[in-house]
Amino acid sequence: MRFFSKLAPILAAGVLLGYPLGCSEPQVQSQSEGTGGTDDVGSGGSTAEGTGGTVESGGQSGSGGEPETGGESGSGGQSGGGGETSTGEPSGTGGRTVMGGRQGSGGESAAGGSTDTAGATGTGGRTRGTGGGSAIGGRTGAGGTQGSGGTQGSGGTQGSGGATTPTSTGPLPKFFGNIDTRGSIRSDFASMWDQFTPENAGKWGSVQGGGQSSFNWASLDKMYKYCNDNNIIFKEHCFIWGSQQPGWVDNSNGEAAVKAWMKAFCERYPNTRVIDVVNEPLHPVPKYRDGIGGAGSSGWDWIVNALKWAREACPNAVLVVNDYNTIEWSNENGRIVSLVNAVKKAGGPIDVVGCQAHDIAKVSQSTMTSYAQKIIDQTGLPLHMTEMDIGIADDNQQLQKMKDFVTWAWGNSKVTGITYWGYIVGATWRSNTGLMTDSGAKRSALTWLLDFLGR
Repeated sequence: MRFFSKLAPILAAGVLLGYPLGCSEPQVQSQSEGTGGTDDVGSGGSTAEGTGGTVESGGQSGSGGEPETGGESGSGGQSGGGGETSTGEPSGTGGRTVMGGRQGSGGESAAGGSTDTAGATGTGGRTRGTGGGSAIGGRTGAGGTQGSGGTQGSGGTQGSGGATTPTSTGPLPKFFGNIDTRGSIRSDFASMWDQFTPENAGKWGSVQGGGQSSFNWASLDKMYKYCNDNNIIFKEHCFIWGSQQPGWVDNSNGEAAVKAWMKAFCERYPNTRVIDVVNEPLHPVPKYRDGIGGAGSSGWDWIVNALKWAREACPNAVLVVNDYNTIEWSNENGRIVSLVNAVKKAGGPIDVVGCQAHDIAKVSQSTMTSYAQKIIDQTGLPLHMTEMDIGIADDNQQLQKMKDFVTWAWGNSKVTGITYWGYIVGATWRSNTGLMTDSGAKRSALTWLLDFLGR
């Protein structure tokens, strides 16, 4: 990986936020959360929770980039105004959360389920009972068909099935989601997207970068509440990533620190339906890798352990291992297949393979679909397109790429979720990936997409 000058602001902030980039191919992309603007771009930059404030104040600068520190360049590398600068994440289409559905905050069988744990007076949902009219209180409505779910019941707004502390289990629908804009969720988000991924606020370096006993939950609390209030699938991005971790974690305390981090997160956000447990393992690995298992007999014991610990902490969440360039370039495609199969063989509870899909604007439709299908066929697992973006300035060309890819992916039962990485023009990690202006004027690709999805 090559580190660029944009890393300096991040170091000054005391938190390394960044998207790594890099791949042996010239068409590599990077994502950073330092000065190129992370997913929480300020004026095109991100809110890398340090110099840009928490993920809400707007973030550093950068022309639409993810202010992480990330990425290499290279002829063909996906650059974008959002400055990839070192080890930032090419994480573009954020998402891998099919299982985190909009039906979830009251739970299918827990709070608001058939066992009446959310109270017979209401299946615990935002609608205050009545069996969860919007499916929040249980898909079958068994958690409160006989009651109105008043505010005083356990399924009411303050109860175990309420919007503030929901638990949800069971299968969830295929989703098409997005991320926050400049560190906050826009009021129009729920009208277009049914799944949410925090661009930077959920990264361990953002939450616990200030010290072992210091947790910054402020931004995540607001995002989580918005999702529960609006029946939107909430996904965590991410537990472990070599580019953005607290500086105090090392091999000596790695296992205890990782377990405590996962436990604290899952206890605070029990309705998290999908988790990027390990982000970009084929690229910069965590400095505490050996402290959580190292290579071991599988070659990837540190990932196997991380998945097992995540399952213990969040037993109802869909667990994802996520990386970039895996459906665009042949070498990365083969590497992710080998990694996933080794992790599965060693007993790692991986549920979904996350393919970021940042570079799909650079390759043909047949390349994307054939590599995606290869991962499905050779691992036996479904895919999430987790950070998709289409960086094309021409509206008609962007529209055509959106049609080609989404029509295929939405029709493939094994592609169980898609997350586009930012939608406001001028506030995305990469240039020309935005789909709508701040004032609400939609580019052709978004107009088509919403019509295609029936939204």
